[in-house]
Amino acid sequence: MTVTQHGCDERSYTVVIGGMTCAACAGRVARTLTKLDGVTATVNYATERAHVVCSEDVDPRTLIAAVERAGYEARRVDDAATIDTDEALARRTRELRRRLAVAAMLAVPLADLSLALSLFPELRFPGWTWVCLVLAAPLVGWCAWPFHAAAWRGLRHRTSTMDTLISLGVLAATGWTLVVMFRGGPVEPGLGAGWSALTRADGALYLDVVAIVVAFLLAGRFFEAQAKQRAASAMQSLLDRSPADVDVVRGGAALRIPADQLLVDDVVTVRPGQTIPADAVVLEGAAAVDTSAITGESVPRDVGKGDTVIGGTRNVDGLLAVRTTRVGADSRLARMARLVERAQATTANAQRLADRVCAVFVPAVLGLAVTTFAAWLIAGQPVAAAVTTAVAVLIVACPCALGLATPTAVLAGTGRGAQLGLFLKGAPALESTRSVDTVVFDKTGTLTEGRMQVVEIVAVEPGGEDELLRLAGTVEYGSEHPIGIAIAAAAGAETGADRVDEFVAMPGLGVSGRVGGRRVTVGRAAHADDADRLPAELGARRDDLQMSGATVVTVTLDGRPLGLIALTDRPRADAAVAVATLRALGLSPLMLTGDNVRTAEAVASEVGLDPAGEMTAEATPEHKVAVIRKLQDGGHRVAFVGDGINDAPALAAADLGIALGRGTDAAIDAADIVLGRNDLTAVAAAVELARSTHRTIRWNLLWAFGYNTAALPLAAFGLLTPLIAGAAMALSSVFVVTHSLALGRFRPPPPTPSREP
Repeated sequence: MTVTQHGCDERSYTVVIGGMTCAACAGRVARTLTKLDGVTATVNYATERAHVVCSEDVDPRTLIAAVERAGYEARRVDDAATIDTDEALARRTRELRRRLAVAAMLAVPLADLSLALSLFPELRFPGWTWVCLVLAAPLVGWCAWPFHAAAWRGLRHRTSTMDTLISLGVLAATGWTLVVMFRGGPVEPGLGAGWSALTRADGALYLDVVAIVVAFLLAGRFFEAQAKQRAASAMQSLLDRSPADVDVVRGGAALRIPADQLLVDDVVTVRPGQTIPADAVVLEGAAAVDTSAITGESVPRDVGKGDTVIGGTRNVDGLLAVRTTRVGADSRLARMARLVERAQATTANAQRLADRVCAVFVPAVLGLAVTTFAAWLIAGQPVAAAVTTAVAVLIVACPCALGLATPTAVLAGTGRGAQLGLFLKGAPALESTRSVDTVVFDKTGTLTEGRMQVVEIVAVEPGGEDELLRLAGTVEYGSEHPIGIAIAAAAGAETGADRVDEFVAMPGLGVSGRVGGRRVTVGRAAHADDADRLPAELGARRDDLQMSGATVVTVTLDGRPLGLIALTDRPRADAAVAVATLRALGLSPLMLTGDNVRTAEAVASEVGLDPAGEMTAEATPEHKVAVIRKLQDGGHRVAFVGDGINDAPALAAADLGIALGRGTDAAIDAADIVLGRNDLTAVAAAVELARSTHRTIRWNLLWAFGYNTAALPLAAFGLLTPLIAGAAMALSSVFVVTHSLALGRFRPPPPTPSREP
């Protein structure tokens, strides 16, 4: 059972549910769990998982016991694995295949025999009815047993599901056949009784029809289970990429240990063709690393000393020695897998409506079947016509397609997204993405490379450049901001030698701390201590640097300006194409940055944005949130793309937060979508994938509602036989599942050439 802390008094659990056969089952499990004090739950029929949020004092064993009392199985999802092997689903698929094979071997000769005897009555031999019964008995009993067992389980718990409808239909038709056989009189094969109940005689023998219906239903169940297994395999294949054993160096000795025994800071040797077992930093060697399984990028990435590598990627060539930084459940691969699992466990708004319908649908159909049976008898029709018409109503009405319409599309869409390096956190993210009309980018590290370099140091005192850089680097040591990282790197190894006291981070403004008892501030000129005291010639130099597109920070010592540090950060090579592609999709791109106006204008022009109307400069984190709120108040649906700690408030405030996978933990946690691939055009791919998924959901629901709306009256008026009803019900579910699986062929939109704003 996966546990995540939601707050000081809440926890979240994921429980795998066994034994569900339709959306009505999922609704029953959800209601059972929600009845517990302090528990709210959503159950996904397609993924067979329940997402439970409850108070801390709720024992997880209570949840499992409640599910089992409701007549279903419950098992835990292991914390480290996140997504289990789904062996139960594989077992069920194999069992359905066996039952389907037997059903086909018996139903085909039985149908052929019945058809021949119907067309040529002279071929009917003594005891032909018993031959039909012998062929049909295993079908009604063993092959249809999953339906009967689930119906009995529901009956014991005073509930009904689609299996109740199927089981009642099969048993009613079989029971009527036995009545016909043992009461004496003329008997007709079921296939010869006509396609409409209006032409059926009391002597019809429906064993052949029952056999074919059971075969159709089993076929539908089998293809449904097979499709669900295929849809769920994408993330499992990623998790399975971790090697079983790894070569580590501990205490100067080379050891081979199981991968699950890896620790942080272990030194691992990765040979050509091997998979990197955990997130790590390269200590020695150089190689090309295939990251396609994680990021969706087809071209291997060259790595060398000091570069970071992702667990689950493959070393194509070269010998690497890496030091692990995150292992097991903390690795990037496991975290991304949890995002996908969370997405597949959520419920879309459209599906909530379908679930409410399914909750009352089965009892309503039972009532309709009884009413249909009585109405036909009152109208003076034969008992056979009344029975078979009621059976057709029972079988045709199963709401499987409704229960599968949304979760299978979400399952397939998120799985395809994972293959492309797009990790969506839930169905609400899909719904928000499709309605977005404005995409707001952070600048530093998002539209730009995020690898800033110090290009110039200007000191107030002649010759004071080294001291200025040393003090600034000391305060910025350990910073996660690109500016701080660049200053610390330029200052060199001595930056960590001095102690920093009273450190203060001013989001969007800079940092401050005491070094050797003196207050050092590094930040934007307009907010640094007494920055207005900057000498005129230094102010003029600052303006010139900003005009050239450089970012300039002021360094002060005890409120006295020491000088300036100028840094540059080039726009990403794909930024202009990403902006143009979003425009082609009908989205409006904007840029927010805490940088000065001149630098922001230079970057905006390079990436294809209009500096006059599509950017806001000198924006603090609070100001970024205010800009997003203003856009939302104007009726816009806003997506925000960022990667830093400073971006977390904006990511949370936007209708849709998109974080770069290489960004900070705060940004990833606040976002709705995480881009695993280092490619800004993935933003457009995520939007188009969400749109495609939502279109699939709409068509699935339209088909499912339309099918049940049309099929029930046809069956009630005798225009559908049980044979056609069984085929239609099975095919409706297969259509929904296969339509959802078509998302596995989704291709991102082609990049649009950049143009001038």
